[in-house]
Amino acid sequence: MRTITIRRLVEEALHTKCLTPYIENAINLELSRLGYVSDVDYEALELLMEELDAGRIKLVPSF
Repeated sequence: MRTITIRRLVEEALHTKCLTPYIENAINLELSRLGYVSDVDYEALELLMEELDAGRIKLVPSF
């Protein structure tokens, strides 16, 4: 089974400029599965939050 890194999921959100429910759920699943956050993943999540706060990434609601 191929694991998806949190950093890769954040890159997808940054590229598409959208945080979709799929990406958000996948990040949460990875955090639960790993039980910790690596420095690289932490920095990626921090960047994602900064971009969301600045309005450069759109939060897509689930339906």
